[in-house]
Amino acid sequence: MNKLIAHLRHRLVVSCQAYPGEPMRTPDTMRRVALAAAKGGAAGIRAQGVADIAAIREAVDLPLIGLWKDGDDDVFITPTLEHALAVARAGAHVVALDGTARPRPDGRTLGDTIAAVHELTGALVMADCSTLGEGIAAAAAGADLVGTTLSGYTAYTSKQPGPDLDLVAQLATAIDVPVIAEGRIHTPAQAAQALRAGAWAVVVGTAITHPSTITGWFASAMADANPAVTEAKLWL
Repeated sequence: MNKLIAHLRHRLVVSCQAYPGEPMRTPDTMRRVALAAAKGGAAGIRAQGVADIAAIREAVDLPLIGLWKDGDDDVFITPTLEHALAVARAGAHVVALDGTARPRPDGRTLGDTIAAVHELTGALVMADCSTLGEGIAAAAAGADLVGTTLSGYTAYTSKQPGPDLDLVAQLATAIDVPVIAEGRIHTPAQAAQALRAGAWAVVVGTAITHPSTITGWFASAMADANPAVTEAKLWL
């Protein structure tokens, strides 16, 4: 078995990403977030964009899953072979890409893209999928890892409030490729449930690395508990 894949077994991967326009949306900030995650016990890092990937690879000695979100089409997670090659050359040990059945912008098949990444860079490939059928197809196409990342984020899947543990369990039974649980894992208990469902490893992003969303969870809960409280800036 590949040493990197073995290293991740039953362990946590932290996704260090910030959305465009946010205060934390700089490669150096994401580098520092990744360093903090490593100090906290992360076994791997997932990062978006070639600049972030390069900065994190230089600073953090952990397996790095890289991707490049680009475009307005349905397929925007490392949508073309060119994106995938750039991600690998920026320093990603694993290239994460859209593993759904939807047409890819460059017209290549998923299998063709995976084979080219393997041949031209030597990097592993993680297929981000949304259904059982897609995960099975991605494994057959040569993906080294299959993730549940896109469950609830395609037009034909429903978004649950928490992780899609049923999909994790179904994939773990159906394929020999390691299954990575990712998507809406917001608590340590949910991460543990994902492992019990059969996940090889668990990716957590928002709940660890996205302060704006985490702050919103607290603020919303407190507003619900105190409906009379307004947003008036009484401190002025």
